[in-house]
Amino acid sequence: QVPLKPGRSLMDWIRLTKSGKDLTGLKGRLIEVTEDELSKHNKKEDCWICIRGYVYNVTPYMEYHPGGEDELMKAAGTDGTDLFDQVHRWVNYESMLKECLVGRMAVKPIAAPKGELLGFKYSFIFSKRIFFTLLYFLFCSYDWFQTDSLITVVIYTKQKVSIFHEGRITRSKLEFWENFIKKLNIAEKVGKVEIVLNKKDNIHWKMLGQPCEGHNTFIKRADRGLFYRKCKLISKTEVTHDTRLFCLMLPKGTHLRVPTGQHVYLKQIIAGTEVVKPYTPVLPFLSLDFQEPPRQDVVHIYLMIKIYSHGLFTQALDHLQIGDYISVSNPEGNFKKSKVQTSEDLLLLAGGTGFTPMVKLLNFALTEVSCLRTVKLIFFNKTEDDILWRNQLEQLALKDERFEVQFILSQPSKNWIGKQGKISSSLLSEFVERSRRDSKVFVCICGPAPFTEQGVQ
Repeated sequence: QVPLKPGRSLMDWIRLTKSGKDLTGLKGRLIEVTEDELSKHNKKEDCWICIRGYVYNVTPYMEYHPGGEDELMKAAGTDGTDLFDQVHRWVNYESMLKECLVGRMAVKPIAAPKGELLGFKYSFIFSKRIFFTLLYFLFCSYDWFQTDSLITVVIYTKQKVSIFHEGRITRSKLEFWENFIKKLNIAEKVGKVEIVLNKKDNIHWKMLGQPCEGHNTFIKRADRGLFYRKCKLISKTEVTHDTRLFCLMLPKGTHLRVPTGQHVYLKQIIAGTEVVKPYTPVLPFLSLDFQEPPRQDVVHIYLMIKIYSHGLFTQALDHLQIGDYISVSNPEGNFKKSKVQTSEDLLLLAGGTGFTPMVKLLNFALTEVSCLRTVKLIFFNKTEDDILWRNQLEQLALKDERFEVQFILSQPSKNWIGKQGKISSSLLSEFVERSRRDSKVFVCICGPAPFTEQGVQ
């Protein structure tokens, strides 16, 4: 992220989109955009970008973009879908840029295949359909039967089932089906899911229903859209003067495991605009018992969030009352635990709430990785009051001789006797050392962008 000018916050952008000002320059018209036309709009003062077939005039958004103008300019006058997906696929651009919509990309005409190729092409498609249908039934099939008042659907996945995936269902449809579900049984070990539904009327059904779009097809995990579920806030605990530990409960019957090093997205409607932010779930506390891996809590999500005085999203979170709901996505991330499992020294550099990804990582490293000789956390904060879970970290260092924590402050009080300063090579050189001359070291870093960039350098 880059510092934005005064008056260029997210709330300021939302106000601008609702002001009635013409942000496209087309006076409300939607047009069909050719590739040639799109390529002409490639300057900061005239910038169009295509995302998933829709073209947006992002010129007025330049100064409001948290990643800076240069990031937007990478896709100026082109199809920026791939770049967008790499950086922030989770952002709801349709909501954020709806007043900047220019129109759709023109579809290129495709030449009809020659006669001699036509039969081959369609026989290939037909064969591919048969193959994928067979592949589908290798993994999942179902039966259904009925009585006068009940419908029972039995799904056989032929592999272990730990989560009944709710799929892409709108909230209204979910509430509709909740009125009819009588019983849900999951036989995890044999891969069997049984759903018993109440019939609205006692009549004989001739068929179970019409397949939804995409039935019997496979979608790569990377290509799937994020699925959100409504989670209830059940507690909010003060960690420091400006940081809270939120505990969210998943919907009834839903389990969610967030792997170490992965994050979720929270979604809220603020001033009529959908706002999404990523957060890394933490544990409710640091474990001091390393005898065996703790049993995972799959029905609660704990989030440690700093509340910013001028932060639109975090202020909205802080105003949530116990019992209120917020949308939480499925987990994402590409962190590989194997990197830790093959290391001898683990070094964690955290700046402020960049500590949150370190919580599960610490627990995993000290509980499950026997080859680690040292685990060191260098924790940078402004003041003593900003240090998250200081007592727990100090207890952990006393409990496990492999773990060491070093607190470094950039704005210490006169009474502070520890290290002070900002992240730098000279400061890090005091703490970064191998346990043995040739030991394998793995370094993790998280914090504000300038902190991370300086740390990497």
